Amino acid sequence: MPNQNQQQNLHSSDQVQPQFNHGGHEVFDAHEAINTVVSALEQGLLYEPHIKDQELRGILQRQRAYLTQTYNTLIETFKTGQEPSVPTQTYNMNQDNTVIYGIQPSTPKAPVASAQEIDDKCVSSFLIGNLKAAAGEFTLAALESTNPVLRRVFADSVPNLIELAYEIFLYQNKNQYYQVPQLREQDTNAILNMYAPIQGTTH
Repeated sequence: MPNQNQQQNLHSSDQVQPQFNHGGHEVFDAHEAINTVVSALEQGLLYEPHIKDQELRGILQRQRAYLTQTYNTLIETFKTGQEPSVPTQTYNMNQDNTVIYGIQPSTPKAPVASAQEIDDKCVSSFLIGNLKAAAGEFTLAALESTNPVLRRVFADSVPNLIELAYEIFLYQNKNQYYQVPQLREQDTNAILNMYAPIQGTTH
């Protein structure tokens, strides 16, 4: 038999208040995921003075506005467990999706020795790193969420974080900051043709 203290700590599902309808793993993973957005926003402020390219500055400012709204939507949902007043928004990047393939000779990379050396290549690398981290944490939080609204907000935000990261990648690729090697054509074709469709219907 549970003692009196244990009995007081037991709650049936209809006694749980809306703001407490989160599981333990969900709370921890949501906390980690939300902090990736906080970090991205704060680091963006830190990096912006180092930006020289106005195109990169514009990308950062648009993405900061999107991430700010995402943060507000998330914390409202996290605190209340209910539908947020502003639902998840769709991010539409300004870049086209042209990718330059191949590796061009470049100077070997080494860490900068002073803050004055931080340039657009550094900043764009920092930005994409934060977005990749956020996409991973949001995916994990969605998989651990028991609250259906919070789960959906995290899940619906992942494609948008991928879009933000892709926008930074395209900027980097265009400026040869992020080069994309390719396999030999015959190797690529061999891998592409490794799989065959399933024939007939499945039960």
